[in-house]
Amino acid sequence: MDATWSPPVSAEPGLRSAGVTPGFADGLLAAVPRLRQYAVRLARDVARAEDLVQETLLRAWEYRASYQPGTRLVAWLRTILRNVFYNNVRRRRFEVEDKDGRMAGLLLIGPGQEDRVELEAVRSALARLPAEQRDALMLIVGEDLTYEKAALRLGCEPGTVKSRVSRARTRLAELTGRPRA
Repeated sequence: MDATWSPPVSAEPGLRSAGVTPGFADGLLAAVPRLRQYAVRLARDVARAEDLVQETLLRAWEYRASYQPGTRLVAWLRTILRNVFYNNVRRRRFEVEDKDGRMAGLLLIGPGQEDRVELEAVRSALARLPAEQRDALMLIVGEDLTYEKAALRLGCEPGTVKSRVSRARTRLAELTGRPRA
């Protein structure tokens, strides 16, 4: 608000139909200089003080029905202003200054669709493997068994299991279009 601004003679005539008690709008306008002083003392920054006063006036107008006529309007407004100030201070504790957007970039979660599509491609490729190769691969890679333990389960030699796993990995790489690692 401009320092040369002064409230109009009466802000009442058109407001009675809006449910405003007599003198309320005039009281709001008359309290602005005192609210500004109080806000500057709290915020220690003129720009933030102006924002506080503006938010206070908006809240006062929004909750005008809760104001008790005959009580001190300035005290009610100062209470609103103080609560707005402390709410802003509490809210700012959780904010991090991030001018270049680097921190915000770290908080982003990538889309999960690509992983799901890739997993489905691997499942499909596994289903297309011969049963002996798929079983050997799943025991070695999926269940993390040694070649010897997998050979016992499959009823064959460890060398046969190694051969089946190798052929399964090569075929999976071909089916998924990825180079074999």
